[in-house]
Amino acid sequence: MKLKMFILFSVLSLLFAGCAREKHDISFNVGGAPAEISVWQEVVREFTDTTGIRVKINIQPTDSDLRRQGLVLPLAAKRAEPDVFLMDIAWIGQFAASGWLAPVEISDKARAAFFRGVIETADTYDNRLIGLPVYIDGGLLYYRKDIVKKPPDSWEELVRICVENGRQGENPCFVWQGAQYEGLVCNFLEFALANGGGIIIEGNRADINTAENREALRFMAGLIHKHKVSPPDTYTSMREEESRIAFEESGALFQRNWPYAWGIYSQEGSPVKGKTGIAPLPGFKGKKGASTLGGWHIGISAFSKNKEAALRLVEHITSYDVQKRFAIKMGWNPGREDVYDDKDVLEASPHFKQLKEVFVNASARPNVPYYTRLSSVLQKHLNAALMMKTGAEEALEAAEKEINAIIREYEK
Repeated sequence: MKLKMFILFSVLSLLFAGCAREKHDISFNVGGAPAEISVWQEVVREFTDTTGIRVKINIQPTDSDLRRQGLVLPLAAKRAEPDVFLMDIAWIGQFAASGWLAPVEISDKARAAFFRGVIETADTYDNRLIGLPVYIDGGLLYYRKDIVKKPPDSWEELVRICVENGRQGENPCFVWQGAQYEGLVCNFLEFALANGGGIIIEGNRADINTAENREALRFMAGLIHKHKVSPPDTYTSMREEESRIAFEESGALFQRNWPYAWGIYSQEGSPVKGKTGIAPLPGFKGKKGASTLGGWHIGISAFSKNKEAALRLVEHITSYDVQKRFAIKMGWNPGREDVYDDKDVLEASPHFKQLKEVFVNASARPNVPYYTRLSSVLQKHLNAALMMKTGAEEALEAAEKEINAIIREYEK
C-alpha cells in the first residue's frame, strides 16, 4: 500500500512540477502536515526576499518511509535535485556512506551554537560535518505529578513507586513502546545505556550480547511479567500514540515518550492537563539515565549544482531567529542549544528548560549505513524476549550473530 501511495505521489508531483515550469536556483524537499508546510513556505519566501536565491519547495508525504523513498531514488541516480532536504536521524549513516551528502562547511563559532553531542554523533561522518539538526527529539519520562511528588532517580525506584501505589496487573503503572518497530529499539537503547551497556560497533564487529544488555532486557521483560507494572499489550500494540493515550486515559503514573506528547497533554480538555510533569529518564541504581536521540536533520546533496546557494539556505533554516520561530510557533525542539535559553522561548514553553538537559545527554543510534537492517534484526529478537518466547541471552546472541553477518556483507 505504501509503495502504491509513493508511486501515485511521485507521478502527481512530476505533473505539478511540469505544469508550474517554475524557475529556481535550488530545490528543497520537505514533508509534514499542512501547518508545517505553511511555515516552510514562509521561511523560504523570506530567504528569497533577503538573498534573491529562488527556491522550489518539493512537498513530500507525511509518512516517513515514503519520504525516505522519495530521497533515495534521486540520490541513488545522482540527480542534481533536490539540492537540500530533511533527513530522519536514522537515515544519515546510509546517506553519508553512499556518498550522497556534501560537507556542510560552517565556522567553528557557528558550530558551537548546536548541541555538541548531537552534531558529533549524528551529523559527523569520516570527520566531516555532513548535516545539521533542525529539530530534535529525545526520550522523556512523563509522570503524574499530582500523585508522584518527585520523579524516580532509578528504574528500581519507579517499580517500587508503582507497587506501593497498587498499580499492577490490570491497573497499569508504566507505559512504554514495546511493539516490534523502531520505537522498541529506542527504548532498549535507553535501558541498556542506563545500565552501562549499548550497541558497540568497532571495526567489523558488533557487541550486543553483553552482561549489561542482558540485564537491561530482562528488566524490560520483568516490567511486564514479573513486576506486572506494564500492561500485557506492551509487546503487541504499544507504540507512541498507544502509550500516550494509555497514560492519558488509564491512570498510569509513568510513561516513556517523545516531547510531542507534552503539547497534547497541555491542551484544554486533556484529562492530565496540569497533572503531568516531565523529567529525564532514570538510570539503574547508581548509574546515569540515557535518552535516545531522534529528530530531523538538514543536508545538502553531493550532486547539487549550486552548493553555495544550498549552504546559504541551510544556514538560514538553522539560524537563531528561524529556530526561535520554530520553537514558539510550532513547538518544535530546536537543534541549536543556544535557543533553549531564550526568554521568549522559555515564556512560551517553560518545559524547554528540562528538555535542554535531556538533549545535552542524548545518545544517537549507531551511525552506520546498514542501520535499517540492524534495527529490523533487533526489533524481531527484542520483541520475542518481551513476549517470553526466548530468554534475553538467547535473543541478544541471535541478534548479534545476524548483525555481524550484515556487517561482513558491507565490509566486502
